[in-house]
Amino acid sequence: MPEFFNVLPPDQALQALIEALPPSPVAIEELPLENSLGRVTASDLFSREDLPAFPRSTMDGYSLRAADTFGASEGLPAYFSIVGEVAMGRPSHITVAVGEAAVTYTGGMLAQGADAVVMVENTQAVDSATIEVTRPVAPGENVVQPGEDINSGERLLPAGHLLRPQDLGGLAALGVTTVQASRRPRVAILSMGDEVVPPDMDPGPGRIRDVNTYTIAAQVTRAGGEPLPLGIVPDDYEEQLSAARSGLKHADSLVFSAGSSVSVRDLTAEIINALGEPGVLVHGLSIRPGKPAIVGLVQGKPVFGLPGNPVSAMVVFDLLVRPALYHLAGCPSLPEPATATATVALDIASASGREDYVPVRLTGNAENCLTAEPVFGKSNLIFTLIRADGLVKVPLDKAGLYAGETVRVRLF
Repeated sequence: MPEFFNVLPPDQALQALIEALPPSPVAIEELPLENSLGRVTASDLFSREDLPAFPRSTMDGYSLRAADTFGASEGLPAYFSIVGEVAMGRPSHITVAVGEAAVTYTGGMLAQGADAVVMVENTQAVDSATIEVTRPVAPGENVVQPGEDINSGERLLPAGHLLRPQDLGGLAALGVTTVQASRRPRVAILSMGDEVVPPDMDPGPGRIRDVNTYTIAAQVTRAGGEPLPLGIVPDDYEEQLSAARSGLKHADSLVFSAGSSVSVRDLTAEIINALGEPGVLVHGLSIRPGKPAIVGLVQGKPVFGLPGNPVSAMVVFDLLVRPALYHLAGCPSLPEPATATATVALDIASASGREDYVPVRLTGNAENCLTAEPVFGKSNLIFTLIRADGLVKVPLDKAGLYAGETVRVRLF
């Protein structure tokens, strides 16, 4: 067995890759708004109009002149004549003068001459044409002013912004129906090993079905990329090198599944170096699971060698491949996964000098206190993750976590 490699913490390995990546323009495509969720904006977006475009009521009530309500109280109400109703979805043709009010609905226009809305709850009907107002309103009260949400010419979203549901809603409100976005980074996935067979085959003794192609492809999709599975390649140097070259030609990044350990039968590091300069940047991470992972760069494209064990592969993908894909898409701020605060149920042993990522199952509720129960299992057992709700990180400088300690759980 060869001597083990020098290892780096995941953040340092990622930084080494980002610094080595050459600057290159991001490919751009125009998308319908409804298909742009989770995509990265390719340029700054600016508003072409005010939002709202007209004064809008935030309450059901009466639009009127605020000054006419000053001093009103339940004991001494102000009286108003009803001069009409402002219909929803139509411009207002009603004008209010001193002592006059118009029926107004939530989201609708105000009567002309009005500068406030009194809530219906603060009025009493005297007769069909008269109300009394029992509480004063200030100018602009219960009214959204033109441009209060966004002004014409104002920047809506910066380039490199990851589009969320609320962003799509805001763009729709301004009549934006198409978005220029970065093309999804294409990720070639190469599953390797004589023992690996497709899921629809009976593996028989000594062989296993291909798990990693499916988990990695799903992670690529979730990270905003486009997976390009290349199939299964046996443990043959020439076949693996040929498949890797083909994948790298058609993709923006290449991921090897398996072949990253120190075994003499695992050829990943040798293949990455053979693909082109600079080749392997990092071989080995100071984490568990996932220590034998590889980070490389070929032809300006990130290349990763993930461990064959499914848990290790998924953890390393989340720490290294996921942020690299967002970087390729032109997204400067990595969207952080959801987390939850919990109390550790059991002691978790670790070793100083490495980061441990431990699957945990959450019990209890967030209002009182969640409990994180470790789901212990070897890194080749995929159901270890299936039974878990997230991962707890044991930091590099700690030798473990104690039961009762408060932690942040990185949710799946």
